[in-house]
Amino acid sequence: MPDFELEIALWQKGYNLICGVDEAGRGPLAGPVCAAAVILPEGCQIEGLDDSKKLTEKKREALFDEITGAAICYSIAFAQAEEIEKYNILEATMLAMKRAVEGLKIKPDYVLVDGSQTIKNLDLPCGAVIKGDSISCSIAAASILAKVSRDRLMMKLDKEYPEYNFKQHKGYGTKEHIELIKKYGPSKIHRKSFLTKIIAG
Repeated sequence: MPDFELEIALWQKGYNLICGVDEAGRGPLAGPVCAAAVILPEGCQIEGLDDSKKLTEKKREALFDEITGAAICYSIAFAQAEEIEKYNILEATMLAMKRAVEGLKIKPDYVLVDGSQTIKNLDLPCGAVIKGDSISCSIAAASILAKVSRDRLMMKLDKEYPEYNFKQHKGYGTKEHIELIKKYGPSKIHRKSFLTKIIAG
């Protein structure tokens, strides 16, 4: 379970506002990648906080409300399918993360990022934490905000593109989704570079 050890070490060094950053949606065949940035207050206690992938949808939804209620501030940002195609999924993810941090109403003193790379061109002290959503409460909170925000967006996009049943799989490459792509062809929110083998097959 994640804890505040990393944050405590940074607080003790004089970094007062610690921001956790994570993403959701790097792997799907459709839709944007979403990033969240969140600053939790010192002494914050949110029971059940964990990597979003280890939680049920119902638990994530409940924690989303708890996190947004407890946070000093938070920000959600996206990089769209066209941007994933233009750059690549890693660059688009970093772009979404940068947008999320820059969207915070209060500037953080330090940024903890899930993964092996820090955010490029971010004018703030930054540290990368591998498996950060299982280690840091701030990153775990960001992972939940990103996952819930992306899932909610895919539910809305399901109404625009009902033939793909996005509400069920959220754009991930399930057997049903692949069959629907073969039947209807890709939509404008599909990541064409992710579909080359599927369309060829």
